[in-house]
Amino acid sequence: MARQLSFDLPAKTALGREDFFVSPANALAVAMISANSWPGNKLVLTGPAGAGKTHLAHVWAAETSGRIILASDLRYDDVPDLARSAIAVEDVPMIADDPEQQKTLFHLHNLVLAEGHALLMTGRLPPNLWQLPLPDLQSRIEGAHHVALDPPDDALLGAVLAKLFVDRQLNPGPEVIAYLVKHMDRRFETAAEVVARLDQIALSEKREITRALAVRILNSEPTDSEADN
Repeated sequence: MARQLSFDLPAKTALGREDFFVSPANALAVAMISANSWPGNKLVLTGPAGAGKTHLAHVWAAETSGRIILASDLRYDDVPDLARSAIAVEDVPMIADDPEQQKTLFHLHNLVLAEGHALLMTGRLPPNLWQLPLPDLQSRIEGAHHVALDPPDDALLGAVLAKLFVDRQLNPGPEVIAYLVKHMDRRFETAAEVVARLDQIALSEKREITRALAVRILNSEPTDSEADN
């Protein structure tokens, strides 16, 4: 095993461009993130949990000297400072129940564009389904160019699993990933849950992560994502 300690360590997520695997499922989104400019200088990036929205936001911020903030962390007094550079606002739909934060994002949207900087906004669903009660904000978001991260193909799911293992300092054999890709529920959330369970059991039983353990995990109780089906 790559990790020999008998106690759990927090996973450290790699967020560099070299850590992002490009496949047909995300190639268009990667191309848009890498573009020198966007229509209206703003972009909405959507996709399921774990699809790579935060990773791409970090890649974009590094390349543009921009900043990243959760929509739920926005504060009105911070807007002038935030608007001094390109900025990514993550999980915008999470503020759908907060009128003050919607007004803050509306102010930030207008000011950052007026200052000539780019604005990236992310969420899971397409922007027309964000249903933000502030109509001026919702209309401006729907007016932004939109690109989506699609569900994973085999190559992308395998790469995501490999990255999740690396983030946890684990190095299972290729047969483990091949088995998981073929048999697991094809969701990014499930990939994270499966890797976490494999890590936990391998640590508690002081054993390596093998194909047999992967079979055992997938044949045991369903993950949270699978239970939702």
